[in-house]
Amino acid sequence: MAYSKVIENFLRYIKIDTQSREELSKRVPSTEKQHDLAAVLAEELEEMGVLDVRYDKEHCYVYASIPANLDEEQKVPAIGFIAHMDTSDAVSGADVKPRIIEKYDGKDIVLNKEKNIITKVTEFPMLKECVNKSIIVTDGTTLLGGDDKAGVAEIMAMADYFLKNPNEKHGKICIGFTPDEEVGNGVAFFDIKGFGADYAYTVDGGELGDMSYECFNAAAARIEATGKSVHPGYAKNIMRNSIKMIYEFSSALPDECPENTEGYEGFYHITDVRGTVEEASAEFIIRDHDKAKFKERKKIFSETADRLNKKYGGEVFKADIKDSYCNMREMIEKEMHIVDNAIEAMKQAGVEPKVSPIRGGTDGARLSFEGLLCPNICTGSEGHHGKNEFACIEDMETIVEILKNLVRIYAKNSIL
Repeated sequence: MAYSKVIENFLRYIKIDTQSREELSKRVPSTEKQHDLAAVLAEELEEMGVLDVRYDKEHCYVYASIPANLDEEQKVPAIGFIAHMDTSDAVSGADVKPRIIEKYDGKDIVLNKEKNIITKVTEFPMLKECVNKSIIVTDGTTLLGGDDKAGVAEIMAMADYFLKNPNEKHGKICIGFTPDEEVGNGVAFFDIKGFGADYAYTVDGGELGDMSYECFNAAAARIEATGKSVHPGYAKNIMRNSIKMIYEFSSALPDECPENTEGYEGFYHITDVRGTVEEASAEFIIRDHDKAKFKERKKIFSETADRLNKKYGGEVFKADIKDSYCNMREMIEKEMHIVDNAIEAMKQAGVEPKVSPIRGGTDGARLSFEGLLCPNICTGSEGHHGKNEFACIEDMETIVEILKNLVRIYAKNSIL
């Protein structure tokens, strides 16, 4: 069966394993295999006729731009589109086996009968919006890669359209593909000046119509516990099990975790625990949209360690907190046309915009604070970071139209 350009792109890109790794995030890229997709994208852009493709082979970024073709006196903003190439390290992204379900009937989807892996509509209600459409799912052994190869595929399809239709007038279109977004380093070495955009959009959201210009304030936190190991046969009143101490610390935090919160509600999320009786540690992420509440959450984290140290009579807990990114809303609100134009682009494509806060972060958060305003728009994929991930074919095709509309809107408004 023949598919549109964006779906051909997507099915090709998800075959390339680009999983990033948190424990290797001191270097960028954290995994060399991300270069496998970067090299493919750079080559495809050159084959499409893009003249200034730039592939940063040290840090794994791909940049390109399509020059404006308006009359010389017409000045329009250069608009950028950014997506990340890596996939989450929560679930394997190797040997992805996609399956296409045509005219989805709205029922639960059995991904893997042998392992009893089922995508349930009750758990993924956005499937209701895909009834009678075609969706791409996994075989239940890997994630799909829609986060964010759907965004990559859509940007590439948009670029292909304008290159094949040179008579359609537009301003400069800037393209950027980043590594390591999933481990927080997506723009660590991003060349904003060389990218060349006045404004940009990350194409890294979820269901069709999703649009966000605010995100969490975020911090990475670590707690270390020092225990005391003795033979378990005579450990009474002597042993201090640091593994149990880590769980004691976690239980002492407010019961505000991802599975208990939604919307603007912040959380504490324990992501990794390691250790022995003698020494143990845990990694947390702390999130809140409100800056004052975010500051209070970090204070509670540190004070919990202090309180337990008093209980144990020594410095047995050590807390460390490092800020990751800030809520981009405070920057983007200064020039809301970048949001208004995205809303208009969706409406022109027959899509009802769903403006909501990101319960996470994007490359655009840091970029917005570094001078490149960069809200986030949808990709048509959902269930990210898990084996139940899926993407809707018709929605991805519509998102390509939204990207094209954004380019047209900026060109038209500036011409007028």
